[in-house]
Amino acid sequence: MFRPGGTVRICLRSMIQSICSFGTPTPFGGQIRMHPSRFFYMVAAFAAVAVLLTAGQATLAAPMRGSAAVSDRDLERPPSWSIPSPADIRLRMVGWLDAMSAAGKHLEADSAAVRATWPEELPADASAADVQADMLDRVIDSFIRVDPRCAAIQKGVLDGRVAGEQGPADLAWLADPATAAFQRDAVRLWLGRACVRRDRFDEGLALLADLDPATAVDPATLLFHRAACQHWLLESDVAVDSLDRLLERSGEIPVRYERVARLLKADITALEDESLDHIARRMRDITRRLDLGRPGTKTLAVQDGVIDSLDKMIKAIEEQQQQQQSQSSSGAGGGGRGGNGTPMDDSRIAGGKGPGEVTKRDIGESDGWGKLPPHQREEALQQIGREFPAHYREAIEQYFKRLASGEEKR
Repeated sequence: MFRPGGTVRICLRSMIQSICSFGTPTPFGGQIRMHPSRFFYMVAAFAAVAVLLTAGQATLAAPMRGSAAVSDRDLERPPSWSIPSPADIRLRMVGWLDAMSAAGKHLEADSAAVRATWPEELPADASAADVQADMLDRVIDSFIRVDPRCAAIQKGVLDGRVAGEQGPADLAWLADPATAAFQRDAVRLWLGRACVRRDRFDEGLALLADLDPATAVDPATLLFHRAACQHWLLESDVAVDSLDRLLERSGEIPVRYERVARLLKADITALEDESLDHIARRMRDITRRLDLGRPGTKTLAVQDGVIDSLDKMIKAIEEQQQQQQSQSSSGAGGGGRGGNGTPMDDSRIAGGKGPGEVTKRDIGESDGWGKLPPHQREEALQQIGREFPAHYREAIEQYFKRLASGEEKR
């Protein structure tokens, strides 16, 4: 195998030595003279070998870089879902129309009109916007033109009524096993999206939770709106899972979905359970429920959870304050014995048992220091007797006696 560091490098070293020997002194005092043509030939050969060496290294490095890139791609997890093509959706729609025709559940005129909106080939003048149009809306429009039950659901949504506010008969057929899976899942996806757009996250999640992206008309819409419900309701683990699955098709899904999904993921992963932010979000959810007129058991459960979390947080703060006060009290007790303790953080009876002596300070020779008129002294003693224990009065009386004895001595 050709190795740039092997034979070529040895030949190159020999040629360099030959070139450098030009003009080398001899023992007889002369020099070995090289013919100019030989010198130029050797320089040319040296340049050729250098080029060959560089080319060999590049040739060997290219396959290595390619193999590394292939291995990196192989390590990536393949997406767990795919985006259906318009042709695939058309086949499913035509199959549904055929099944409805065979069951006699719609008029042939309606079926023919719907089929015309799903041509096998797009017109030559079709724009990219036509190709990328909202496939879910196209499917629902076709259902509405054929099935009056879908028309009733659309009317309810346009009137401001979504899941939970529709009549029981309006949505009962979606749970009927006889309903085609293609139609049932598409209607639930469309209705769930309508719920999310109106802040009805509980109802939206109930419709979207068990839909399969592999069979959905628009799997990106399914994963995005499911994650939006889970994010609002603070279901962190499943929300991150839905967002990760959505971002498996990064670069292929709508840009608005991708950017918002990355923001939602960064937000929910940074949120800590039972933190003040977590409690505030639950309180915001309670406000949303009450604004929607939903003071039911679910709202009460969220309220109870918020109260429990606040109680725990308050209790933790109180325990922390008690520990700090206990440490301060022990420091103040030591100060009573030694005179240099840490000041108390609050006014209260200390636990120290010192002799009651104070450090004498030089307060100058000014007259009148520490003196009170007799009636003010008596009022102070009475005030102390009313508000403090008896030994405080005794200590004050001893203090005044010492002051008086000091004056007598002087």
